[in-house]
Amino acid sequence: MKSIKEILYVLSLPLIIALIMASKGINDDKNLQKIKSSNSDKSFAVVELFTSEGCWSCPPADELIAKLEKDNLNKKLYIMAFHVDYWDHQGWKDRFSKSSFTERQKQYATWMNLSTLYTPQMVINGKQEMVGSETGKVISGLQSAMLEQHTETLALKVLKAEGKNIQVAYVSSSSSKNSDILVALVQKHASSQVSAGENAGKALSHVQVVRELKSMGAKAQDSFSFKLPETGHAWEIIAFEQDKKSGEILAATSINL
Repeated sequence: MKSIKEILYVLSLPLIIALIMASKGINDDKNLQKIKSSNSDKSFAVVELFTSEGCWSCPPADELIAKLEKDNLNKKLYIMAFHVDYWDHQGWKDRFSKSSFTERQKQYATWMNLSTLYTPQMVINGKQEMVGSETGKVISGLQSAMLEQHTETLALKVLKAEGKNIQVAYVSSSSSKNSDILVALVQKHASSQVSAGENAGKALSHVQVVRELKSMGAKAQDSFSFKLPETGHAWEIIAFEQDKKSGEILAATSINL
């Protein structure tokens, strides 16, 4: 059992309180005092949510990561929503879904010895997985992640941002020969009016939607290029280093466009 002191060390108090209150249906965020987190620069939490607009149980998980993003005072949470495509045959095609995101979830199933895929699934730092709408388990997972110390570092810089064309460079301190650098192009906010499938008639709001994910073997430095699928949105680039054998995430960083 973590002490209150440890919890305050790893996550901001308003985030924990707000999530617990939200799980009980209480909405009184205005009365929460904002207290800055003092967690170490060597700790972080990479949060990956596997979700779908065609899944009736996914909207609560989408709402949870929206809450995480809103209350991310220490900027140590790197949140990505991967929309998988295996729900697309249920009457509604998710416009954000990609088969490559389903393949990424399958890779986690292999790493974690899981017998099946499901949504909403959340993975934290490539090591813990849980139902993405279970607030208590998510908080516990974040606490554990934020207590970890990482020796590797990763930095990003925008080299070019002209129209839809984006080029970013990374610098890594890693000496691992068994890891990849992955870079995600993330749309900060999106929405859809769903007219069919399990969420028919619902207006769904999304945050941190991954539109593209690229990877390469880890090097001391290199660059990635992206083409924005749309204009008029806020974008973020999230980069992380991942062990190819275990799936553990070793370093992470981000930059807003």
